[in-house]
Amino acid sequence: MGNSTEHGEKEIRGLLQSDALYNYVLETSVYPRELEPLKELRDITAQHSEAWMGTAPDAGQFVTMMLKLLNAKNTIEVGVYTGYSLLLTALTIPEDGKITAIDLNREYYDIGLPIIKKAGVEHKIDFIESKALSALDHLLKDKEKEGSFDYAFVDADKGNYWNYHERLMKLLKVGGVVIYDNTLWGGTVAMSCEEEVPEIYKSNWKPILELNKLLAEDPRVQLSHVPLGDGITICRRIY
Repeated sequence: MGNSTEHGEKEIRGLLQSDALYNYVLETSVYPRELEPLKELRDITAQHSEAWMGTAPDAGQFVTMMLKLLNAKNTIEVGVYTGYSLLLTALTIPEDGKITAIDLNREYYDIGLPIIKKAGVEHKIDFIESKALSALDHLLKDKEKEGSFDYAFVDADKGNYWNYHERLMKLLKVGGVVIYDNTLWGGTVAMSCEEEVPEIYKSNWKPILELNKLLAEDPRVQLSHVPLGDGITICRRIY
């Protein structure tokens, strides 16, 4: 859901709205309700060289509402970075809720960990330092895990999104929801050919296009493609 680099901020904010309108939404509806630990983590992440990987706060607000509507308790996060979406999930789910958080890079997670600890929600998080496919396959070896998760959030390597989807369709319960991030890919999904795509977006342009096509055709899910952040696609498992 990243939208905070100099090269990407204007493009992502400008997908469907002006900078002025986007800032109006943030200042009026998002920032006044953002919990202090989330603000602190967002500010720290903004100083990182790869801050564009952070979660857009308006999209984070939406995810918080989704978690409440689902009464989510058992969740998965594929791709953690510094942990903004992880923290907001941990702050939202019940005291005995659990998050299986998967990321290759423990160093990024450690940036946000002091804030997570200070917020008193570290006990809800089971952090797994691993390639996501391996971790998801390991979960599936336990038959009790199948159909046991209420919610999943995916913001990792785009080329594997569909592979994650196939596994999450087994891990999520019927009625469970998975959210995929960056599915508008800086607006480049609307470009007619690869030659039009800025170099920074080219490597994942085709994978995102293919993902969007496959998700739209997947009869296992109810789908909504939402223009928050860099685009999020919400899939509710229906069987």
